[in-house]
Amino acid sequence: MKTNIGLLTLLMVVTVNAQEMKPKEVPYASIPEAPTTYSAGGVVSRMIDGLGFRYYWATEGLTEGNMDYRPSEKGRNIAETMEHVYGLSVLILNSAQKVPNDRTVEKEKPSRHELRVQTLINLKTASNLFKTSEDLSAHKIVYKNKKGLTEFPFWYQINGPIEDAVWHAGQIVMMRRSDGNPFNAKVNMFTGQVRE
Repeated sequence: MKTNIGLLTLLMVVTVNAQEMKPKEVPYASIPEAPTTYSAGGVVSRMIDGLGFRYYWATEGLTEGNMDYRPSEKGRNIAETMEHVYGLSVLILNSAQKVPNDRTVEKEKPSRHELRVQTLINLKTASNLFKTSEDLSAHKIVYKNKKGLTEFPFWYQINGPIEDAVWHAGQIVMMRRSDGNPFNAKVNMFTGQVRE
């Protein structure tokens, strides 16, 4: 009887620990289904979903060696480009959450291995928030520094961080291809799916 209780307890502890160690789910292996109606927030959400899908596949399967690839001495390597896209994902998320980008406090950056996952989670969270937004003008880009606050209207979110991140996802694709590790040829950017 004591042996059965001990084994049962051990099994429960192992099961709980295995569940706690489950890795974060990474969004954007495919683009979510399109909404049936159109709204300003829905369109922005879909733009971010397109970015997330592109970034997911641009960074899927990168090796440690790929991360250090740089096309020229003065250019960013893949890891540095991913760090930049992470920073852009924070700007997008902060705008979605209506919080300032506080430059008065040093923020801890994710490790090289966490960059991809955290960037994709930031984009998915922002997409979900924008999807339900009824007033995009409330989602300004706000910078806080020692001199105070600087605000930019939402329009800058589109031509700034969102489009800049799409641009850099394309650079990652180009760099990894140059380094001999092209991304999955079955990825269809038009449908947002992976062909069988």
